[in-house]
Amino acid sequence: MSRGIRRVGVVGGGQMGAGIAEVCARAGLDTIVCEVDAEAARAARERVEASLDRAVRHGKLDRAAAQDALARTTFTRSLEDLADRQLVVEAVVENADAKTEVFAALDKIVEDPEAVLATNTSSLPVTRLGMTTRRADRVIGLHFFNPVPVLPLVEVVASLHTSARTVDAVTDFATRSLGKTVIRSQDRAGFVVNALLIPYLLSAIRMTESGFASVADVDAGMERGCAHPMGPLKLADLIGLDTVASIAESLYDEFKEPLYASPPLLQRMVEAGLLGRKTGRGFHVYDQG
Repeated sequence: MSRGIRRVGVVGGGQMGAGIAEVCARAGLDTIVCEVDAEAARAARERVEASLDRAVRHGKLDRAAAQDALARTTFTRSLEDLADRQLVVEAVVENADAKTEVFAALDKIVEDPEAVLATNTSSLPVTRLGMTTRRADRVIGLHFFNPVPVLPLVEVVASLHTSARTVDAVTDFATRSLGKTVIRSQDRAGFVVNALLIPYLLSAIRMTESGFASVADVDAGMERGCAHPMGPLKLADLIGLDTVASIAESLYDEFKEPLYASPPLLQRMVEAGLLGRKTGRGFHVYDQG
């Protein structure tokens, strides 16, 4: 395994955190998922179990391998349980204050000075997170894509302080241990993928908001006319409209380009709690059963 990384921690067991934990466990790694309380930890376990079950049903994984992966995954509500980890991936809500709080705590808890602290942020500056620690050279962006067990890409993002040794170790871990494809990005809001994707999604929302085209026609146009596997509004629902708005805000704060500004419709939907698939309704309606 890359640089001997065998013990991985994941902070946050939501959609992304559970996916990251699953791919690590399936790769044979000792994995701990940390959540805020017992209920959230239980929900994280259920997400991992459900995803493993889907993989078995679809013939992507045999039942014994799924059971082994779950057995290698521990769910906790105490960050202290991550003290012996060689790599910890932060995957909490896309909020700068929440993430900096996690990194400041991990810096005190994780014992190995060579351990890597990684963030799954999709838009926030890695440099800012690293500066909350005493080991900024060991802090890096490791941005996975949803659903993590399915999509092969990982963005590796070095801050101005991240050492070449850390970049190489994390790149090796993502490619050799997890079997992912790695692209590298400068530490800029949105990195490579979201800097390209978010303006596209916002443009589709503006088109719908203005009455230029319906939700169904916008999605069908890109699916049937451009061979996209999913239309932009379905994709925004899958990502989560709150996450789309948060990334857009980070991009606009950094670049001040109008194409990154959230349309009023997106802001109102987030305020109304219509966040897409995870709430059962966004631009489309979903069966939560």
